[in-house]
Amino acid sequence: MSEENQIRVTGVRAVAVPVREQDRALEFYVGTLGFEKRLDAPLGNGSRWIEVAPPGAATTIALTPSRDGHSAGVDTGIRLVTPDAAGDHGRLQARGVEVDELLRWEGVPPMFVFRDRDGNSLVIVEGS
Repeated sequence: MSEENQIRVTGVRAVAVPVREQDRALEFYVGTLGFEKRLDAPLGNGSRWIEVAPPGAATTIALTPSRDGHSAGVDTGIRLVTPDAAGDHGRLQARGVEVDELLRWEGVPPMFVFRDRDGNSLVIVEGS
């Protein structure tokens, strides 16, 4: 294949998470999780394109309005990294976030599932 015909994808910009109410989701991701708001632009019809991310992260999470075929309350498949899974597990519980048991399997980093206010599940995994 000639170079001019090659696909030139170099990274992942954003992953979308469907939410019922964007302002409420924004407050959770920024206020509760400590993410940064990276982009907040009007799309029309009262909706917005909102991107949030952990400080310093290259990939963002787009908080997209739920709609037919893209409803909230899904397993997002998103794995977030922390240096302290047990500590973050306790901190999220203390903030009233729905968290599952902290999992510790031999040879696998500690991790746990949590849910945002729309029931979307994400995983926090210990790592660097």
